[in-house]
Amino acid sequence: MPLPALVMNVLLSQIAWFGAVLAAARGLPWLGVIAVIGVVAWHLARARQPAREIGLVALALAIGAVFETLLVQAGFLRFDGGALLAGTAPVWMVALWANFATTLNVSLRALRSRLLAAALLGAVGAPLAYVGGQKLGAVQFLEPASAVAAIAAGWALLTPVLFLAARRFDGFAR
Repeated sequence: MPLPALVMNVLLSQIAWFGAVLAAARGLPWLGVIAVIGVVAWHLARARQPAREIGLVALALAIGAVFETLLVQAGFLRFDGGALLAGTAPVWMVALWANFATTLNVSLRALRSRLLAAALLGAVGAPLAYVGGQKLGAVQFLEPASAVAAIAAGWALLTPVLFLAARRFDGFAR
């Protein structure tokens, strides 16, 4: 993968993350969804086999919807607005899982064969992202210590699962 593509992948995923979080914090959760859709569209336009990447994005969306809803249902997190159904994760938060999926076969590709490092990335990076979202006003931790522990544990398990799926749904393979 050429360096400019890697850099663009990182930059666009970060822009979409900030856009989604800031929009949600300001009561405009659908703007974040639009930002993520733009990143996913850009990603798919560059894939050699877009259908494979669509499979990975769809899997990440499904996993994200279940995991985030479990966090809400368990009373760890509260989101204001953006949920299609009461008691479920907001659409903008689930969309961020699609955003993350766009990095798996591009900028984070090296972690596909390093599942322990992927688990560590999930266990440390995800709680930091959620804390960032909380500080920006997009999410509230109802039980902070328990929420961080649940997020770390969930992402430590789910990140390697997504990297394993990325091997199967690799639309950038040569």
